[in-house]
Amino acid sequence: MTESMGRQTTQYRYLALISYLSLLGWIAIWQLFLSPHPHLNPITLAIAWCIPLLLPLPGILSGKPYTHAWANFVLMLYFLHALTMLYVDEGERWLAVVELLLTSASFVGNSLYARFRGRELG
Repeated sequence: MTESMGRQTTQYRYLALISYLSLLGWIAIWQLFLSPHPHLNPITLAIAWCIPLLLPLPGILSGKPYTHAWANFVLMLYFLHALTMLYVDEGERWLAVVELLLTSASFVGNSLYARFRGRELG
């Protein structure tokens, strides 16, 4: 991106980046170390849970507003997963709360960055 970003746009970009990358790391740590599935290979499960988050990652890292916008569709999978885990599994409830907070922060950051950066670029 050749044009400079406004201060508010930059803040939303950092919110989007930090929360998205944190969610990616959180999912991997959750599936590999904190609560591995007792019957499935935790490495395979962690890869399967991380692949959807990796698809928009190049565009998010390069700051493309359109990618930030459509990445929210991917985030809905994790949002629904967190809500489901909050409801059905008391043992993993705190893990789901962290996932829900990171997903929500990423959704807000992505949406606002896409809006403000899109306006700046015309």
